[in-house]
Amino acid sequence: MSVVAEWNEAAASDLIAPFAAREGGLLPALHALQDWLGHVPAEAVTLLARAFNLSRAEVHGTISFYHDFRRHPPGRRVLRLCRAEACQSRGGGEIGAALCARLGIGWGGTTRDGALTLEPAFCLGLCAVAPAALLDGTPLGRVSADSLQEAVAEALP
Repeated sequence: MSVVAEWNEAAASDLIAPFAAREGGLLPALHALQDWLGHVPAEAVTLLARAFNLSRAEVHGTISFYHDFRRHPPGRRVLRLCRAEACQSRGGGEIGAALCARLGIGWGGTTRDGALTLEPAFCLGLCAVAPAALLDGTPLGRVSADSLQEAVAEALP
């Protein structure tokens, strides 16, 4: 992910334009914005609504419906912990609760120092190695509260 320092409406318009002509282009445009900025800022909602001939409420509804879209910049590292059934049945719920308590944040939260964002994922496709997580996109399988804490500690400065 390449993150720019600040919002630039002209650059965002240029990024969105190719998707506006495509059927179903809103989701790819949202992903492109998030890949560029690390999140989908509030300023983008009006721009997207105009480009796709949608209401701001429709764009906001799409952003808020999909858990993959962030409305605020993430931490320097992102940990996505699977919350789907296979991982929950293998202790994922308890592992997530322990990590939240240890970090002092909730789901979707970022540590106070901005080092780590903890996001829920609703299936990573790693059911065979449940419970599973992704740390900056790198899969972690058969995690435990201890192994996940070790991975987080190693990832943080």
